[in-house]
Amino acid sequence: MKHLGTKELESDRLILRRFTLADAKAMYHNWASDDEVTRYLTWPSHASQDVTAEILQIWVKGYEETTTYSWAICLKSDPDHPIGSIALGINDERLEAMEIGYALGKAWWRQGFMSEAFERLIKFAFEELEINRLVGHHSVENPNSGLVMEKCGMQYEGRIRQSAFDNQGKLIDLFQYSLLASDL
Repeated sequence: MKHLGTKELESDRLILRRFTLADAKAMYHNWASDDEVTRYLTWPSHASQDVTAEILQIWVKGYEETTTYSWAICLKSDPDHPIGSIALGINDERLEAMEIGYALGKAWWRQGFMSEAFERLIKFAFEELEINRLVGHHSVENPNSGLVMEKCGMQYEGRIRQSAFDNQGKLIDLFQYSLLASDL
């Protein structure tokens, strides 16, 4: 597996770019403060734009490492206004495996934007980073996330019982999906 860091990527309608500190307002208002968006995530809604700014400071500093993969999802028509986030994390270096995570503002739900960003990251991960395995998880209570994974070619692997905490600190079950280089 190669490590190239977060580089700008494009798809038909989207630009996936590094976050900047100037993104705090859009991130806070578009998804990070929305209880409906964060309902099934592992982190709670941000209580203030200051919380979002603190998170962005950590993410922006992380770009110094070539093992950091975190993108702001932006419409090509408005590249300075993020509508969501998508990231890859190293799941297992020896297995050349990475894990994907994402969030999208609800004003952009059901328009194919997350699938489009996801598919672009699949291409980047397998072709440029040369990974072997991509893993995705979602709360069993959030079937729409699983639909995105299936649409992008991931295969359902099973239910992992009490394997994570939700954003309220409650143990939850996750569904796991994966995509292998040999599946492409």
